[in-house]
Amino acid sequence: MIRQILDVRNPILRKKSKPVTSFDKRLKNLVKDLIDTLVAQKDPEGVGLAASQIGKNVNVFVMRPKNEIFVIINPQIISISKEKNMPKNKTRKKIMEGCLSLPHYYGPLTRAKKVTLRYYDENGKEIVRDFDGLAAQIVQHEMDHLNGVLFIDRLLQSKTPLYEYVDGEWEKVDLIV
Repeated sequence: MIRQILDVRNPILRKKSKPVTSFDKRLKNLVKDLIDTLVAQKDPEGVGLAASQIGKNVNVFVMRPKNEIFVIINPQIISISKEKNMPKNKTRKKIMEGCLSLPHYYGPLTRAKKVTLRYYDENGKEIVRDFDGLAAQIVQHEMDHLNGVLFIDRLLQSKTPLYEYVDGEWEKVDLIV
């Protein structure tokens, strides 16, 4: 079922999520709802969605860096590279990170280029996997959600501007704290 994504002002997004303790039908339904909701996002298109963004404060997120969807439950970062994903693409334009809880707003964030993650899938199988590039960026963004941290917090922390994408143009927005 497609769920409503919480707005960035909702206090649920500021709460630290709790570990999943039971891999039951309720968890499978939550995972299905997360996937349905993520896939339904077209404007903007989503690449990751944490359970907290649909009002469930449990350590679950789904991500789709390309065509494959990953279900990530109770993730733990095992290692994180010192090398950074410089926020530029092949044309040397900045790559802007955004959030479905704050649609059409973006900012250039520098995150670790590679992350090794230990997590469980929806069946309770433990997985250890390396993610790099865009996938590593998504993992870090969604892990922030599980810890009650929003990407605009990271922008403020790094003194990086926020932009709104309006009619094909980037407009700088003042972040008010």
